Formats: sequence, C-alpha cells, structure tokens
Amino acid sequence: MNDSFKPKIIYFLCSWCGTGGSETASAFGLHYPENVLPFRVNCTGSLSTVYILRAFLEGADGVVISGCHPGDCHYNNGNFRARRRVAIIKSILDTLGLEPERIWFRYVAHGEGKRFVDTAAEFNDYIKKLGPNPLKTRRDI
Repeated sequence: MNDSFKPKIIYFLCSWCGTGGSETASAFGLHYPENVLPFRVNCTGSLSTVYILRAFLEGADGVVISGCHPGDCHYNNGNFRARRRVAIIKSILDTLGLEPERIWFRYVAHGEGKRFVDTAAEFNDYIKKLGPNPLKTRRDI
C-alpha cells in the first residue's frame, strides 16, 4: 500500500438516509478520512450516470454512493435504481480501463453514523491499494 497516496474519493449521499448517517457520525464525534468528499443528492436514484462518470473523468480515484436501506427509500425505489445504475457503471468503467471496484454502493440509514464512517475508511483503504485513477495520467498526455 502506498502510504503517500491520498486518493480523491467522492461520496454521494442521499439527502434522507445517507446524509443522516453522516450527521449522526458528526454528532457522535466519529471521523472519516479527510480526502473523502461528501456530496448530498436528493435521492441516489436521481443521481445521473453522467455525474458519476464525470467524477472519474475529472480525477476521482473512487466513488461511493449511499442511500436508504431496501423498503426505506423516501421515493419508493430510488435506492434500487441507484444500485442497478452502479452495476451498469461498473461495466462502463471496465470498458474505460478502470477497475469496476472503484465504485461502491452501500446502504446507510439515518442513525448509522458508524456504518457511514466505516464505509468511508474501508473504501479509502481499498482505493489506496488500487492506486491512482489511471485516467489522470492519460489526460496529461
């Protein structure tokens, strides 16, 4: 593992459960790696594939998406749409020459601050092992 490599990680959180998990973590003084950048979206189901792919094309080393647990989505099935979208994006990443594991989808409920922090830390460590996004170096050519 490259200890000097600090990956740029984008963490998309639904405004209901995912963001609630991050707020719970904060309320309990739990910390996640500083290089994990949270972005709130109304619902993970409304998160466009374009925005996710753009994150990679603009240099993100990894992307995590967290939404409501099954049966708890405020928009009925947005979390399922997001999970299916991630499966499609994995195949697109493979076509681009990126490891499909650079994107994760995890359910995080409003009160699951520890789960949010643990997911961010685990993903950060995982991406450190994978190394930098190879598209970064290709863009510089």
